Amino acid sequence: MKKLEIITRPFKVEAVKEALAGMGIKGMTLTDVKGFGRQMGHKEIYRGAEYDVDFLPKVKIEVILDDANVDQAVEAAIKAARTDKVGDGKIFVYSVENAIRIRTGESGDEAI
Repeated sequence: MKKLEIITRPFKVEAVKEALAGMGIKGMTLTDVKGFGRQMGHKEIYRGAEYDVDFLPKVKIEVILDDANVDQAVEAAIKAARTDKVGDGKIFVYSVENAIRIRTGESGDEAI
């Protein structure tokens, strides 16, 4: 099993969700996060004063899936989230040792 963490722009969440759902992925977790990378934030003016906005709003999408679907899910997420501009986000892939469904006690691939 693998865990995908997809960090993307808030307005791209629906497109990524639809792309993953289109391949049969049913469950995902969304978290509103803030951060920066090469984008390094931006400057804003509020009541005549200029200030730096270092941490930009992003959304983290977490998905657990079997190993066979990882490459397809990564490609689908990239295609859905890409704007070809700095700040599109990142995808991290982690190994998952086990998953347990609390309601039934199922574990492993049956739990996802």
